[in-house]
Amino acid sequence: MPAASDTQLVLISGLSGSGKSIALNVLEDAGYYCIDNLPAILLDETIAHLVQAGYRQLAISVDARSGDSYQHLPSIVTALRAHIHLRLLFLEAKTETLVRRFSETRRRHPLSQGEMALPDAIMLERDRLDGIAQLAHRIDTSDLSANTLRCWIRDILALESANLTLLFSSFGFKHGIPLDADLVFDVRCLPNPHYDPLLRPQTGRDAAVIAYLQDIPEVREMLSDIAHYVRKWLPCFIRDNRAYLTVAIGCTGGQHRSVYLTEQLAAEFKHEEQTLVRHRELS
Repeated sequence: MPAASDTQLVLISGLSGSGKSIALNVLEDAGYYCIDNLPAILLDETIAHLVQAGYRQLAISVDARSGDSYQHLPSIVTALRAHIHLRLLFLEAKTETLVRRFSETRRRHPLSQGEMALPDAIMLERDRLDGIAQLAHRIDTSDLSANTLRCWIRDILALESANLTLLFSSFGFKHGIPLDADLVFDVRCLPNPHYDPLLRPQTGRDAAVIAYLQDIPEVREMLSDIAHYVRKWLPCFIRDNRAYLTVAIGCTGGQHRSVYLTEQLAAEFKHEEQTLVRHRELS
């Protein structure tokens, strides 16, 4: 491949039904030249031709439909990174979410063969893609609307120059732990504003809830401990060449305590690292 240090390549992979088409459409709207379902064995050759033709913003979707050649994708990605600026996004979702999506669209899973049940096909695909998933920035789309996913992809594109981006995300344990979380902190032990009728309909971003929580010593101590832990181990993640570190804060419903702590942590770290804030249940 010819040298093309100014080429921007976004590779999209992930589970069928996880939203890869949505991500690719966002990239196309942003001016990227997009290719869907390219066999992994054609990746290097195709990129070389596009670079020679003058394309400098590329987005390519590669997934399990590539067949056996997909197993070579991790080594292909490693080789490509020596020539161009490459970002790898991996979209995933819970098995039950994917089953529901396939049922709603009545589409056939690409790995369904013979008598194989849909959950089994999903698990087979998950196993096949595990190698590339470990190299990518992972996005759990289980509880995301299409519009929210589009916003997340746009944010990622706007921050490509950052060495590492801290993504602070709140969630509710009753809706499940986000699959894309690197660090998970459980704050359900803290006093819950839900039991105050005046605070119940509000969120951790509202002034009354903020005033309630910041006056509680345990909340302040929890905030300090989480910040200390993240700050202590952040250099290790940076040395590991991570582009993103997702810190998930969970309470019961994802409305009050986790939202408050997520906002406070993002505000504390925004002067040290590039930060993003996501509130899954508020989305």
